[in-house]
Formats: sequence, C-alpha cells, structure tokens
Amino acid sequence: MTETAPLPDSNPEELTISLSVRPSSAPGPRAASSGIAMSGPARPAVWIGAPSVGGLTLPVAMPTAGHMYAPRGVWLDDERLIVSDTGNHRVLIWNNSQGLDNHDEADLVLGQPDFNTEGAQAGGRGSEKGMRLPTGIVVHDGRLLVADAWNHRILVWDSIPTQSDQAPDMILGQADLFSVDENRGGGCGPLGFYWPFGIAMIDGWFYVADTGNRRVVAWHGIPTPDQEPDLVLGQDHANTRDENRGEIGPKSFRWPHDIAGINGKLLIADAGNHRILGWQDAPRSDVDANSVLGQTDFVTGSEFPYAPQSATALRFPYAVEIDDVARLGSDAHPMAVADTANNRILIWDDAPSDSSVPADWVLGQPDFASNGENRWDVVAQDTLCWPYGLSYHNGRLAITDSGNNRVMIWDMT
Repeated sequence: MTETAPLPDSNPEELTISLSVRPSSAPGPRAASSGIAMSGPARPAVWIGAPSVGGLTLPVAMPTAGHMYAPRGVWLDDERLIVSDTGNHRVLIWNNSQGLDNHDEADLVLGQPDFNTEGAQAGGRGSEKGMRLPTGIVVHDGRLLVADAWNHRILVWDSIPTQSDQAPDMILGQADLFSVDENRGGGCGPLGFYWPFGIAMIDGWFYVADTGNRRVVAWHGIPTPDQEPDLVLGQDHANTRDENRGEIGPKSFRWPHDIAGINGKLLIADAGNHRILGWQDAPRSDVDANSVLGQTDFVTGSEFPYAPQSATALRFPYAVEIDDVARLGSDAHPMAVADTANNRILIWDDAPSDSSVPADWVLGQPDFASNGENRWDVVAQDTLCWPYGLSYHNGRLAITDSGNNRVMIWDMT
C-alpha cells in the first residue's frame, strides 16, 4: 500500500491513497503475527480501527464510530485516546484509554455533525465546526488543541469536549472561524500558518511545526489569537518561508513535521530532509542544532530508498516522541521516531544526544535492513504501513498506522 501525502506547495482537494497488491513471492521476510524479534520486550496490545478482513484494512464507504481513513495525529494519556481521523476530516475521542479493547468505537466526534458524515468543512456545512485534514493533537491543562492543517489554523477548546460536534473556543492562525486561507490570505508573517502539521507543549512552551512555511514557531504558553511568536526557528525572520532558508544546514528545514522534548532537550522531525535535528538546550533564539539523526552531517538531506536500511537511516520521519515518564528504575526517557517511508518505528532506550547513536529496537520490521509495507505481507498486529503520528506515555506507545487506517497501541514495558 502506498500513500501520497499533500506537499506544502501543492493544493490538493483531498488526501490521496493508492493501493497496490504485491505477489506473495515479493522479497522480504515473512514474520509471524505473534511478534518480531527486533521489537524486544514491546508488544502490540490494542488495535483501534477496522478489523482486517482477508489480510487487508480498507476504509468503508461511509465513516463509522470505529472505522478510520488515513489517521495522522494521536494523543494518549491515562484518561483518553484522541485521534485525528485525517482522511475523514474529523477528530475522534475515546474516554477510557485504560480500558480499550480491539476495535472499540469512539465516544465523541469533532469536525463532523455525526459519526457517519464525511467531507471537508463538516461535509460542506462550513468551517465553524468543520475541519480539513486535521493532524497534530495536544492536551494541556485540560485544554484540547488540534492542528487543522489544511485550514491553516490551530483549534483550541478550553476544556475537553463532552459532546460531539462542539465548536472550538479559540482559533490561532486565522482572523475568525470562517477564514481558511494559508498565511491569512497574504504573504508569510508572524500570525499566519501554511499547513501546520505538528504541535507540542514542552516545558511550558507551545510549538507549531508550520510545515508549509518551513519553520517552527513557539510561544511561552498557549498564545492568544493575535500574539506574535516568541521564537521562530528555520527562517531568518517571520516574513520568509524559503526551503532550507536557501541552503541546507544545522538550523534549516525542508518540511518540519513534529516536535518533542524532555528535560530542556528539543528535537524536531525535519521530514523533507530525512532527519531529526536536536538541541541539547531548547533554543530561545534561532541557533544551530547540536545533533542530527538520519544523516551523517548537517548539510546532507539525501534519501536512500533502494538500499537496505540501518539503525541510523531515516526516510521521511514524520513524528518524534519521548516518553514523558522515565523508564522504571532509571532516569532514561525512551524515544520513538516514525520512520514513515520505511514503514517502521525506531526506538531508542534513552533519547540520544549524539548523532552517531543507533536505534536500539525497531517495530514493524524483522530487522534494521528491511522496510517493506506490512513486511510485504498481509496486515498483522505488528506490521506497519506508512506510520505518521506517535504519542508516548508511561510505557505505552500509540501509533497512527495511516496506510492501514488504524491506530495501534503498543505496550513498551
């Protein structure tokens, strides 16, 4: 299964999915559905989304409370599972994350009037309660924030919604609930967004991966609608959006997609350059990164799709997440990277600070060299096809397995 994501400078009307069936003699190892050796102690625990009929997971013709279409963003904590069901232009909420069983249906839906409506802007009803390709999710101090990516805005609810079809209380990136143009209908500036994909709250700072503007912007705390950012990374100033700011380097981005951090450390998934940039001390100004994962240096952004992969290679890493709870009996905070085009998740036992540190484990593949979609086989509990989003909390890792139209929750303990 191959997925084509909308690119920042394109203007797709819908997210596009194309399917291909590979013969059973396709290269690559066939792993047992009970687990793969390189996942170590981890195991897939809960499957959210449609069951696999005949070894395929395809979206149904009409959305339901339990079926998804190309989910991209996810949030998992001790209370809730929240998923951006991106292809259906909606957000789904499960209110009991600890008691989830396979294929459980969602309790609430946002962005659509009901569980069976599809289409951007609430099936054409309008952008006041609608969405268009939502992605990143954050819950902070009882508030819910969603990156409504192709409406070029961030939606904010002052409390977690308790009923479906609830309008947001605040909009960031647009002048009002009805405006949906990139960069507020003008040029790049401090108050607008162009395809904001990932969002994060780290050490009291709110970060937005403003992907189409090839930058990351941040505020100390959740901003008000017309508050200019306290920090712009990736561009010389808030009015430029040049790819790699003209030349790839240690403080440039092609398509930044996600942000993670812990204990003062900051990491940004620069998917278009096939790398993760890291700062040992979270920057408060536009300064060089200290480390890079996925490339041998700061001036390389190459992809190697037709060669065996490794424990340090990355191809379009769309998400990076650090467990917010240290591993039992240590100060280590495990880190996960969605190595999207390699159809795998790389796991480090502790978030690395050095560019040469290889991953300790891989989920979704039998070894570090392989990268086939669903391991060139049918969909199983432990296979992956274009994973886009991650949420890592207290030893549980939620993965939006986008190409398989599902979310898998892994027990990492």
